[in-house]
Amino acid sequence: MADPTTNVAFVRTQMLDQKAPPASVIGPVGWARENLFSGWFNTVLTLVSLFLIYKLVFFILGWAITPTWSSGSLSECREILAGIGKTGHFAGACWGVITERWEQLLFGFYPNGSQEGQADLRWRPMLAFILLVVAMAPVLFGDKVPRKMIWFSAAYPFLFPWLLWGGTIWTPLAAMAGFVIGYFAFKFVADRFSQLLGMISGVVVALVWWLVLMGPLVAILGGYNNDANEAVSGLLPIGIESVQSRDFGGFMLSITIGVVAIGCSLPLGILLALGRQSDLLIVKAICVGFIEFIRGVPLITLLFVASTLLNIFLPPGTNFDIILRVLIMVTLFASAYMAEVIRGGLAALPKGQYEGADSLGLDYWQAQRLIIMPQALKISIPGIVSTFIGVFKDTTLVSVIGLLDPLGLSQGIRADANWNGIVWELYGFIAFMFFIFCFGMSRYSMYLERKLKTSH
Repeated sequence: MADPTTNVAFVRTQMLDQKAPPASVIGPVGWARENLFSGWFNTVLTLVSLFLIYKLVFFILGWAITPTWSSGSLSECREILAGIGKTGHFAGACWGVITERWEQLLFGFYPNGSQEGQADLRWRPMLAFILLVVAMAPVLFGDKVPRKMIWFSAAYPFLFPWLLWGGTIWTPLAAMAGFVIGYFAFKFVADRFSQLLGMISGVVVALVWWLVLMGPLVAILGGYNNDANEAVSGLLPIGIESVQSRDFGGFMLSITIGVVAIGCSLPLGILLALGRQSDLLIVKAICVGFIEFIRGVPLITLLFVASTLLNIFLPPGTNFDIILRVLIMVTLFASAYMAEVIRGGLAALPKGQYEGADSLGLDYWQAQRLIIMPQALKISIPGIVSTFIGVFKDTTLVSVIGLLDPLGLSQGIRADANWNGIVWELYGFIAFMFFIFCFGMSRYSMYLERKLKTSH
């Protein structure tokens, strides 16, 4: 519109270039103004919190940064600290105990060649855990690694214990053969009768192989004398030096228990969750009874049962390895909690998913494998990873039954006259190592949730 007297237009004929928003409302400054300094009360709380954080960080850094890495005892540490003007109970950290005992905290008493005639075998657990990363790659990052690596992942559960405990190579190979034989028995019966009879037949045949036939076959091929650390004569005796379970300890023991419990509890938890929702009364009752019993008993009680009471129910002379007993109990404990997490994911699925599977003509196991379970596991990822983290941290409870996990070893280190009085350095190192593993699992959980997110 224009003024007829001046003939000046008041309508803009060109658009102005878009300007960036003020720096005070975007970026770190904008976030701080909105969340930390949005009012006088928040401003006061922010300033007080920053002051306390500053004091805490300053104290921790002042305590942790000390030139005591080469000290050989607590008294020598105190002399070094006094020489730089630090005195008092919290004058500074004594990192000499970590320098001297870090290998023990990692490997326990695994043979390291320190005794006469003893070989250094620590390369075996290191190789086992390096191969663990390789075996986990197809499972964790399936779309970024060659698909053929999944065969190594399937073989690794049998290679892992052989590297750690040693002995004859025929034991893990015969154990692997049990799964193959059970699978063929399942296929043979399922193709002719039903999948239920096939599953029962496969389990029975595998158990008969493991409990009855495997031992004599291994003895014929060539066993291994754990006491003499030498192969027993046979057709083809092949093996590596045996290591007793009493030599296991430190983070190697915690990681071993954690990896086995985590790896076995997920499939067992899936089966228990499906069994709890089964229409078969006996299957449902067994699964519900197992889950509720395990979840109602503390893990430390189950460990005491594994350590002391289990041998009472075994035949006289039976040698049931203590670490194997602990692995079984921790796995069963984790499976019960995993079953409830997965059951929550199954309950969160709408009924239309089940109806859609039925409309496609899929049977029960096809529907679970292709439609139901992938969605339930996706929903349950946070709960599954939280259970994994809890299981890994609970491995420290094995110290109460005499196994030397990092906490159990720390008690022995503190009993040494040279390190009597050391507390925070040992516990800080152990906490830091556990934090690395647990934080890694947490970050992978977040990565997996972003990768599988479909609500874009």
